[in-house]
Amino acid sequence: MNKTNNPSLKPFAQRLRKEMTKEERRLWYDFLKALPVTINRQKVIGNYIVDFYCASSKIIIELDGSQHFEEKGIKSDEKRDKYFNKLGLKVLRYSNEEVNHNFNGVCEDILKHL
Repeated sequence: MNKTNNPSLKPFAQRLRKEMTKEERRLWYDFLKALPVTINRQKVIGNYIVDFYCASSKIIIELDGSQHFEEKGIKSDEKRDKYFNKLGLKVLRYSNEEVNHNFNGVCEDILKHL
């Protein structure tokens, strides 16, 4: 998969890892980091940067803020998801609201898919 990754996105992905959202930090430090599988943060896949990626399960985990629920964001997410699905990757999407108010449910759902 690395052959198709856009190398110009790497510096931006590195910056995003340092500047995670509150919800990304919570999911990473309170759950994903301790799992017995490798999870990458802000992983470049093709021309996109995904929030979290588990190669062994072919799972992408995306946390969606309010912009993802506007028409432009919805269309963009549909395009991204189709691209990832063609690569054989499954995208799990959770709203920031879900992370903040149903953290255990989000974690349980992620475990179910991993």
